[in-house]
Amino acid sequence: MSVFWEALLLVSEPQTLGAILIASCLGITLGAIPGLTAVMGVALLIPITFFMDPVPAIASIASLAAMAIFAGDIPGTLLRIPGTPASAAYVEDSYAMTKIGKPERALGLSMVSACGGGVMGVIALMVAAPLLAKFATNFSSVEYFWLALLGLSCAAIIAAGSALKGILSLLFGLWVASIGIDEVAGQPRFTFGSIELMGGVSFIPAMIGMFALPEVLRNLTARQPRIATPTMGPIFAGLGGTLRHRWRNLIRGGFIGSMVGALPGAGADIAAWVAYAIARRQSKTPEAFGKGHDEGLIEAGAANNAALSSAWVPTLVFGIPGDSITAIVIGVLYLKGLEPGPIIFVKTPELVYAILFAFLLANLLLIPLGWAVIRFARHLLRIPPAYFAPVVLACCIVGSFAINNTSFGVLTMLTFGVVGWIFEENNIPIAPAILGIVLGGALEFNFVTSMLKSQGDLMIFISRPVATVLALVVFVIWAVPILRGMRKRQKETS
Repeated sequence: MSVFWEALLLVSEPQTLGAILIASCLGITLGAIPGLTAVMGVALLIPITFFMDPVPAIASIASLAAMAIFAGDIPGTLLRIPGTPASAAYVEDSYAMTKIGKPERALGLSMVSACGGGVMGVIALMVAAPLLAKFATNFSSVEYFWLALLGLSCAAIIAAGSALKGILSLLFGLWVASIGIDEVAGQPRFTFGSIELMGGVSFIPAMIGMFALPEVLRNLTARQPRIATPTMGPIFAGLGGTLRHRWRNLIRGGFIGSMVGALPGAGADIAAWVAYAIARRQSKTPEAFGKGHDEGLIEAGAANNAALSSAWVPTLVFGIPGDSITAIVIGVLYLKGLEPGPIIFVKTPELVYAILFAFLLANLLLIPLGWAVIRFARHLLRIPPAYFAPVVLACCIVGSFAINNTSFGVLTMLTFGVVGWIFEENNIPIAPAILGIVLGGALEFNFVTSMLKSQGDLMIFISRPVATVLALVVFVIWAVPILRGMRKRQKETS
């Protein structure tokens, strides 16, 4: 109990509280700007942490990341441009609420879900951190292959409309992920002699282009304003009743986020997609998803922040990055003289729990800071489309350029914007393509690595208990829709 008390004293110091508050304001601002992700915000914060003590430095990183993940929902809801990759999972539902004149409902649900999921994730980690970290470290390339395939299978579940078009979109994303130098063979693929393509296609410009440019083109060509009622009502109105009705989605999303986030390399992005897919699978009205339904939004929103905190478990306990943010954190820990690993619980256990308390405080700050930024963001709805589209396009260009500080990022964004527009004109879902780009590299790398280990023996993929369970889950995910389709066809013919 003394360790918890020492951790609370470290977090309650004025320097730490000030760092958390400033970093939270910075994170909620960066996350609301398309292209400026939580990872980029953390990277920008690193030079400042050089002049800070260990606890304020790590607490500021944790606070910025937690705020940025939620803030990514704001441009996704109002503009259909996910501010962070994790927001892309449920952007269709949140934006659909805006189109019917209820942006405050979507943003309120996102805010409360992110807060609730984050709090549940932190509490769960304080109790079960060593157990979750131990489970995650047992994963080999075989389990990572099945995990990536599980994420891609979720794309087939969440894809609206024709299953064939969903698979086509997914295959396009996998092809894009294969562009660049093969990590195993070292050979360039689909680069067409371009040096810029040697490193592959940057995900952020591609995502901005596929989600943002079609909306810009639609606003420019539409005769009527994009939003019929450019006003925003009370944010908390009706949320209590909705959350009392959807409490299972909130708790399940927090649980899924905590479990998935603890797996090295998974992070909030995969957690959001998996939670959204499970919400749709368990829903009594799956046909309403993508049209302004609240189940997937609540569950995936809760999984976002829960996964964000649980990603620190393998980082602190075993020195294995849980996601891109914690990969940066490992470097900061070493700079502060703190070596991540099991010894950190022996030498400085108060630091570990101080970080978790900082996450808890940052998630609680989501409510007041989130309310303030949402009230300000409502003015975006009053901008006429004729003025609004150029501003959005300028933000997309700046965000795409800022990824690598090259004009090639802007070209990537424009190219994928055209592709996204073609997809939408032909009712091809964009979400599976985005997920294919995110997970394609991990799927290929872990497949090839496993095959090299086994010298071409495919039995390696079911040779371990966890791998066998994941394989069965993936098989069920693909088999159930096929069997349902066959049964439906039999009923129609009979």
